[in-house]
Amino acid sequence: MDTNGNIFSTGADMSSQRSLLRALGWTDDEIARPLVGIICAQSDIIPGHMHLNDIAKACSEGVISAGGKPVTVPSIGVCDGIAMGHAGMKYSLPSRELIADSAETLLRAHGFQAAVFIGNCDKIIPGMLMAAARVNIPSIFVSGGPMLAGRVRGKKTSLSTMFEEVGAYNAGIIDADELKNFECNACPTCGSCSGMFTANSLNCLCEALGMALPGNGTIPMVYSQRLALAKNAGVKVMELLRRDIKPRDIMTAAAFKNAETVDMAIGASTNTVLHLLAVASEAEVDTISVDTMNGISEKTPNLCRLAPAGEHYIEELNEAGGISAVMKELYDANLLDGEVMTASGVKLKEVIKNAKNYDEEIIRPVSNPYSKQGGLTILKGNLAPEGAVVKKSAVDPKMYRHSGPARCFDSEEEAMTAISSGKIVKGDVVVIRYEGPKGGPGMREMLTPTSAIVGAGLGADVALITDGRFSGATRGAAIGHVCPEAAEGGLIGLVKDGDIIDIDIPACEINLRISAEEEQKRRKNFKPVEKQVSGYLKRYRAMVSSASHGAVFKKI
Repeated sequence: MDTNGNIFSTGADMSSQRSLLRALGWTDDEIARPLVGIICAQSDIIPGHMHLNDIAKACSEGVISAGGKPVTVPSIGVCDGIAMGHAGMKYSLPSRELIADSAETLLRAHGFQAAVFIGNCDKIIPGMLMAAARVNIPSIFVSGGPMLAGRVRGKKTSLSTMFEEVGAYNAGIIDADELKNFECNACPTCGSCSGMFTANSLNCLCEALGMALPGNGTIPMVYSQRLALAKNAGVKVMELLRRDIKPRDIMTAAAFKNAETVDMAIGASTNTVLHLLAVASEAEVDTISVDTMNGISEKTPNLCRLAPAGEHYIEELNEAGGISAVMKELYDANLLDGEVMTASGVKLKEVIKNAKNYDEEIIRPVSNPYSKQGGLTILKGNLAPEGAVVKKSAVDPKMYRHSGPARCFDSEEEAMTAISSGKIVKGDVVVIRYEGPKGGPGMREMLTPTSAIVGAGLGADVALITDGRFSGATRGAAIGHVCPEAAEGGLIGLVKDGDIIDIDIPACEINLRISAEEEQKRRKNFKPVEKQVSGYLKRYRAMVSSASHGAVFKKI
């Protein structure tokens, strides 16, 4: 592969294109260099993105020092926290496909030879990973990094704590002054929210997949070390270009298995199930599915209990040795494939060989895990024949097995009205449907109702199931991604108030107590609800597949 120039650098046929590059102020030397696209999701509305231009600048310095010409181009992004609890959340998951499509368009249209993807937050990173797999030019990822945890009443806090305090306020447990105190202190710095929520989960899994350098998932955004990481990434992408190491050389079937293993070990967000399936689809890796995940979970000990599952935060995981230390624990126990290539330009075993675990409470050794099984569990049964997912590590053990009467709602808003007014009682199973990829459309996250349940003191007594999904900040017996969804005729759409739902997380089962005759009777008059939407959401609904396949667009 010729890495000394670019398609525009020589020849009379490209004179017109070079004239436009000169209009940008480029010199002969810059025009002659390999072009590296810096896909940067800088935004003034997302706390995790507000300083991404600084990351991009540092990365560009690394590219220049290694002989490349960096060119920064934009990416959109949605802040899930700000979009939470209203119609804006319908656009969060759909934005993943827009991000992938726009990154593909920018890279292909402008003849970039390599790429650095700079994002932070929930749908941005998986969308960029999808684009990297699709375009398949030498690429590396640099996240903006997590924010530091807040402090209220002498304890560390995060966004998930904030949502739960709203629930406590609505339940009359705290007053307005206490709520305002939390509001002003829960998120003290820029960065992705401070627990093992979706954004940080994906940034950590970029390391496990091999697409990012060590520290990508855990170095806080406000640390100068984050800028040094970005500079090193800029240098490293030029090495990947020279050696022609591409994303599909890195994101192999073995790498995805590694990522799933790390996913289970760190107790990552349930959203990683959707996103790993989607990225694997773009990488044309068909060996992972919802059916493979429980097998990996059974073999993988849960080594980390970070917020919302525990009292520790990403900054503490960083101090304990980061994801490299987690992977070293797993590798030494023969649970990871160390032969896979990484964006560091060496095999994974070389990346982690000197990693150390500096705090065995933050990163438990394999010999003394928080639990012998991983943090996520896929449930199946008549209510979810294609699967549903729960973050077992964030569930009160008393709720591992639960049977209770259904309380059914056809939207998040209906459920929130009932929860906030005290109509949900101990033992209930809250059912929120028509919030799946098609039914929403957009598969909204349900952090608001789950936090309201926990904040009201019902986290150990009430389960919530939905064909929508949950924020990585959710804790409690929250079961999402129920497939098939109600809009596709799934049994969740036939549940009635008072029906008994049986949940057995250790047995990986979720069932509705209903006879075949009763189900058939209900189906005769069943017509799925179709919510009125327009624009992109209408197109998204027509194109999106089941959550059990990653909620990707159907192949054409």
